[in-house]
Amino acid sequence: MEKLSVIIVNYNAGSFLLDTVNTVLDLGTAAKIIVVDNGSVDHSMDKLDHLAVSQPLLTCIHNKTNVGFAKACNMGISFTDENDDLLFLNPDCVMNPDALDKMLTCLRSNPQTAMVGPLLMNNNGTEQAGGRRSIPTPWRSFVRVFGLSKLSERYPKLFSDFLLHQQPLPDDIVEVEAISGSCMLVRRAAIRDIGVLDEGYFMHCEDLDWCMRFRRAKWKIMFVPDATVVHYRGVCSESRPLFVEWHKHKGMMRFYRKFFRYQYPGVLMWIVALAVWFRFGTLAIWHLCANKKGLISTGNE
Repeated sequence: MEKLSVIIVNYNAGSFLLDTVNTVLDLGTAAKIIVVDNGSVDHSMDKLDHLAVSQPLLTCIHNKTNVGFAKACNMGISFTDENDDLLFLNPDCVMNPDALDKMLTCLRSNPQTAMVGPLLMNNNGTEQAGGRRSIPTPWRSFVRVFGLSKLSERYPKLFSDFLLHQQPLPDDIVEVEAISGSCMLVRRAAIRDIGVLDEGYFMHCEDLDWCMRFRRAKWKIMFVPDATVVHYRGVCSESRPLFVEWHKHKGMMRFYRKFFRYQYPGVLMWIVALAVWFRFGTLAIWHLCANKKGLISTGNE
């Protein structure tokens, strides 16, 4: 009988962390819960450390610094039993009571399924971008950056967006190219086949990398539309938006170089790279101006 271990990477998630762990404990499905803290300074681990004393299922790992999401996840994997399937769950995710059972049923009904993702929702009830998506190839990214997705109604195969949340929600479980790392259920046998997360990504795009590697090895990635998880995006990163954007864009460039460097014309790769870093520069200026305006407003109060 397969067992399940839950891995949660924490970085200043505040009260969300304890609530998420208690929710998983209440479900009674996990054989182990591994919380890896990346040097939090908000005391979010204090109550969890106290809980771990009386809760044998819970293990807390403390990193002195932020080692990145992929490396922290891999550390969590090393503390699980070698045959356990794994649920990677962000501390700012709130699962509906039956969501995990539906995901497990999907995973275990087909031995070729490597990963299962839920329907990610914003706290306002709308579907969140990224929960189901196509692989953002350089061409798809080019289409998105330059607003060419508006042509998808006439030429859907050529100009479709890689984000699928604006498409109608499927009635049943469907295979997708990628899901979100904020909540992903992964078969242990698939990890043994293709390896753990690539620690060359600090944060962002490591989930896309994993999805790409699973699919290249002929594993399936499934999306379960009636397994609902509310994701309070940004809880762990809102205090450092520029830092997050830097690693997001850096991760995307690593992803492109790793998988598409020899598949696309060099000119297109250069255009995409320029577009990626232009986007980062624009966001950086916006954040700096917003911070400056906030400081000025505070000073005038």
